Amino acid sequence: MLRETAERLELFAGHHPRFGPVYADWLSAEMRRRIAAGKRQLLARACGLNKNPAPRILDATGGLGRDAWTLAALGAKVSLCERNETVFKLLFDAHRRATPEIVRRLTLLQCDARTQMQQNWDVIHLDPMFPHEGKTALPQKELQILRELCGDDADAAELLAPARACAARVAVKRPLSAPALTDCKPSAILKGTQMRYDLYFS
Repeated sequence: MLRETAERLELFAGHHPRFGPVYADWLSAEMRRRIAAGKRQLLARACGLNKNPAPRILDATGGLGRDAWTLAALGAKVSLCERNETVFKLLFDAHRRATPEIVRRLTLLQCDARTQMQQNWDVIHLDPMFPHEGKTALPQKELQILRELCGDDADAAELLAPARACAARVAVKRPLSAPALTDCKPSAILKGTQMRYDLYFS
């Protein structure tokens, strides 16, 4: 259920009464820390901001928009795709409340990302829902609600081939222990402490 408060639009999961609301917030202290980390952080390096200061990036699996906002704050021109109507409403709410200077570099699109792969991009960023790992502990509350709402991104692997056809660089976020998105071997791999990026160059 979506509910508008004095501060923002929030999503409540009625069947999880102990969970707090889910919302998109790009002005939080966490986001400021991410932006302050600059172009040396894993996300920025994976998207090549150290080489191209203002790339055109398609964020094909937008989620709550944190990566897209970080990239836009660091100078990229980002188009963010989200096909789920409810999640898109949360993104739109964050967009209208965010810093105008950065908002001008971030475009929201309610669509399947494949519709945007008919044009050329400098970078395509893919962050599909992380796979289940068979653990007994539940995923973090926000991720659990989004997974129930949007599913497991079962068709995420189908994005890689069209993405590679229209972008010089494709960056795919994966858990450290997860297999590659497809059988196609990455051109390079960037590893962080909790995740990695599989990079594909055309």
